[in-house]
Amino acid sequence: YILIMKRFNRTVWGWVLYDWANSAFATTIMAAILPTFYSTVAAAQLPPHVASSYWGFTNTIAMLIIALTAPILGAISDYLNAKKRFLAAFVAVGVVGTAFLATIHSGEWLKASLLYIVGRTGFASANIFYDALLPHIAPRREIDRVSALGYAVGYLGGGLLLALNLLMILQPHWFGFPDSEAAARFSFLTVAVWWAAFSIPLFRWVPEPLVTQINERKVNPLREGMRRIVGTLREIRRYRQAFRFLLAFWLYNDGIGTIIVMAVIFGVEIGIGQQHLIGAILMVQFVGMPFAILFGKLAQRLGAKRSILMGLSVYTGIAMGGYFIQSAFHFWMLAVAVAMVQGGTQALSRSLYGKLIPREKSAEFYGFYDVSQKFSGILGPAVFGFMSKLTGNSRSGIFSLIVFFIGGALVLLSVEEPETPPKHY
Repeated sequence: YILIMKRFNRTVWGWVLYDWANSAFATTIMAAILPTFYSTVAAAQLPPHVASSYWGFTNTIAMLIIALTAPILGAISDYLNAKKRFLAAFVAVGVVGTAFLATIHSGEWLKASLLYIVGRTGFASANIFYDALLPHIAPRREIDRVSALGYAVGYLGGGLLLALNLLMILQPHWFGFPDSEAAARFSFLTVAVWWAAFSIPLFRWVPEPLVTQINERKVNPLREGMRRIVGTLREIRRYRQAFRFLLAFWLYNDGIGTIIVMAVIFGVEIGIGQQHLIGAILMVQFVGMPFAILFGKLAQRLGAKRSILMGLSVYTGIAMGGYFIQSAFHFWMLAVAVAMVQGGTQALSRSLYGKLIPREKSAEFYGFYDVSQKFSGILGPAVFGFMSKLTGNSRSGIFSLIVFFIGGALVLLSVEEPETPPKHY
C-alpha cells in the first residue's frame, strides 16, 4: 500500500499532512485531555453529571454555529475561488482559541466553554474547505485511498502529540511543571503550535482549484453566496443519491460524533482513572491508523458503501456495550473496537460523498456535508446531556445511539454508489 502511495505527488501529500496537523485538536482537545480537564478543573465545583451535561451543551452550541454558517461559507468560497483563503482564516481562529485554553483555571467552566467553542468553530469550519479540496487533488480511482490515507496520517500525528502530552501530565516534574494541571494547560498550547506549523505544506503545495465559471460582474459575495445556497438547495434534490447519502450520514455520524466527544467525560463520571481514559484514546490513534488504511483497501474490493455498513454494525455493538461498562478493562475493549472502524468509516464517508457531487461546486456541496455532520453533532451531545440530567447517569444516553447507527444504515442501503462521475438522477 505504501508503494502505491508513492506515486502521488506532493499536492496530495500536502493535503494529507493537514490531517496530521488538525488531528492534534481532535485528540488532545476534543477527545482526551480537555474533557477531563473541564470536568476536574474548569467545572470542579459542579457535580460530575452536571459537568458532563454542560460539556454536551457546549459541543451542541459549537456545532449549531457551524451548521448555520457552513453552506454560506462554502458557496462564497466557491464564488470567490478562495477555498485556501477561507481555510487559512479559520485555521487562525482555531489556533488562537486553542492557545487561550492554556489560561483556564479552577472554576472557570464558562470561559473554558467559550474558548472551546471558538476553537471548535475554527476546526470545523476549516474542514469544510479542506474536504472540498479532495475531489480536485485526488485521482477519481484513488479518492477512497487518499481520503483513508489522510485519516491514517491524522491518527499518527494526533497520536504522537497526544502521547507527548500524556507523558507530560503523568510525569509533570520530568518537564519542569509543578503538577499535572499545569502540564495539561501547556498541552493545549502545544496543539495550537502543532496545528499551525503542520498546516504550512498544504498552503505551499496545494493549488487553489481552477475557476470553472468566471463572472466579471461585481457582486456582493454574501448576497451571491445566499443566492447560490437557494440554487443548491433546489439542485441537490436533482442529485438524489447525494441527498440520500446526506440523510444517512446525518443519522449515523450523530452516533460516531457523540462517542468521540463524550467518551472520556463519561468515563470520568463512572470512575475510570485518567491514565486509563487518556491511554485508551492514545491507543485508538495508533491502532486506528492501519485500520483506516485497511478500510481504503477494503473499499477497492467491496465498495465504499458496503465498507461503511460494516463499520456501522460494529458501532451498534459498541453503543450496546457502553451501557454495561463497569471497569477500565471494559473501556479499553470498547476503545479497540472504536479504533477498528472510526477512521475508516469517516474517511469513506468523505470520499463516497465526493463521488456523488459536482466538482465545480465542491465547497458548496461540502458545506451541506458539514451541515449534516454538525447537525448530528447538535442532536447527539444534546441527547446525551438531557439523558444525563434526567437519569443521573449517562448509560441510557450511550445506549440510545444504536437508533442513529441502525437508522443511518437503513438509509445508506438505498444509496447507489457510482462508477462514473455524478449525473442528475
